[in-house]
Amino acid sequence: MFDFLTRHRNLSRAGIAEPAPVAENGDYRVHLDLPYLQSLEGPAQSLNLLPRQPARSVLAGRHASKLRGRGLNFEELREYWPSDDVRAIDWNVTARTGEPHVRVYTEERDRPTLVVVDQRMSMFFGTRYKMKSVTAAEAAALAAFAILHQDDRVGGIVVTDDAVFSQRPKRSRAALTHFLTALADANQALHANAPVAEATSLDAVLKAVAQIARRDHLILLISDFDITSDATTRLVGGIARRNDVILMPVSDPTGQTMPKGFVSAISDGERQATLDTGDDATHGAMNTFNRERRAVIEDWHRRFGIPLASLSAAEDTLPQLRRLLGLASATTASASGKPSAGATDATG
Repeated sequence: MFDFLTRHRNLSRAGIAEPAPVAENGDYRVHLDLPYLQSLEGPAQSLNLLPRQPARSVLAGRHASKLRGRGLNFEELREYWPSDDVRAIDWNVTARTGEPHVRVYTEERDRPTLVVVDQRMSMFFGTRYKMKSVTAAEAAALAAFAILHQDDRVGGIVVTDDAVFSQRPKRSRAALTHFLTALADANQALHANAPVAEATSLDAVLKAVAQIARRDHLILLISDFDITSDATTRLVGGIARRNDVILMPVSDPTGQTMPKGFVSAISDGERQATLDTGDDATHGAMNTFNRERRAVIEDWHRRFGIPLASLSAAEDTLPQLRRLLGLASATTASASGKPSAGATDATG
């Protein structure tokens, strides 16, 4: 089905055919709406994005990529009690008063989180189960609800080809609904006859992130990371030095290994060409391109110690997130708890 949708979309962008009416058929593997995103609140409560992670979690620090703990606020200076930790003794005050005193700290109530989700046309692609844009939107909504339920502030950035929507982190259901509304609108705006536009660059997005998350934020970057540069690497490194960042690259199976004999019409909206990986040179070039894109993300992971939580559009989103967070095995139900229509497609 998605081979057809991809070819149909590209042909439509080239002015050869009308777009398929996927927005009206209720297929949540293609487009999402606000009620669907809101329905993810229940399943999201099974997720844990706190600094203390299970040993199997990609955030647990096994690869020098763990989340920092929350900060500490100074609460009071008082006399030492027998139950106090001797490491908390303030030796300067103890020397001045002649009596042991300790400094008491409390953990900060929360840490703000910024969920950055890509909804550019490069994400409107899928060959097996669902569009990359859908997987990204589901992951963003699930993470946002999980963070709100752990009583942290959450905000978001929605990236489209012609705009960047920003919502500063707040401990507010209304603010989260505002973010999800923008996300649903961006997702539904992805269609075959969308006006041709120069895509918003990742560099512009990361600059917007840096303006909001100056330090001590948790930042989730959910994207296919289409088109990066040396400037992108510098921006990612600068943000990661002052914040916790989680890279969440979203891929289609063809982004891992391009199948031999894959034929599709492709277009930039003005010109059309046929992609045929039955040709050895074309097949090799596409696989080289995919490897180079993955190599950039893996370099950020190693160089900056950023956790890497890869997602596939060939599977349901919630079970993937649970595996990445080292949680117990999830059911094969879809992220919303609805039956997984077409779930068998994910394997082949």
